[in-house]
Amino acid sequence: MAVHRWSSTALRRWRGQPRRRRRYEALMAACLLLFALSAPVGMLLGAGWGLAMCVAATAIPPVAVVIANTADPRDPKDHDARYGPNAPR
Repeated sequence: MAVHRWSSTALRRWRGQPRRRRRYEALMAACLLLFALSAPVGMLLGAGWGLAMCVAATAIPPVAVVIANTADPRDPKDHDARYGPNAPR
């Protein structure tokens, strides 16, 4: 099994794009909050509600990755996208 290691270029790019990082961190915080609250909600309101919260929390990480990797058309430094408004022509 291969272990992914962050290269210095990838870390620099990630730190240099605060809008992407904020969106990703907000979505992942919501995911963790949903997982953490699903047990108490399941105990108080019923297992169906807790299960629904878990299902919603499992759908958030792929969506967070897609949203965090979209190019920002207002950021002139965000030109690493192949497609979209900032793609090189």
